[in-house]
Amino acid sequence: MTDQERITDFLCSEKKMAANYDTFASECVSIPLRDEFLRLFNQSHHSQTELFQLAQERGWYSPEQAQSDKIDQAYTKYSNQQPTA
Repeated sequence: MTDQERITDFLCSEKKMAANYDTFASECVSIPLRDEFLRLFNQSHHSQTELFQLAQERGWYSPEQAQSDKIDQAYTKYSNQQPTA
């Protein structure tokens, strides 16, 4: 397994774990346990950022930049929506 494959695998794993921690925290009845899931969630996001930056530095991860007109369209679409009560 190459370094690139390892980093990609670690990054994908951290993303999945963060999603799970988020779900567990939002559905947890025990406040101390919920707080621990939130701590793990934040730690996972920190790890994701470090892995993402490492992959970018090595040229292994280059997300496509959104076109500014697409950003403007999305902003307009979602900023005009009224929250449902």
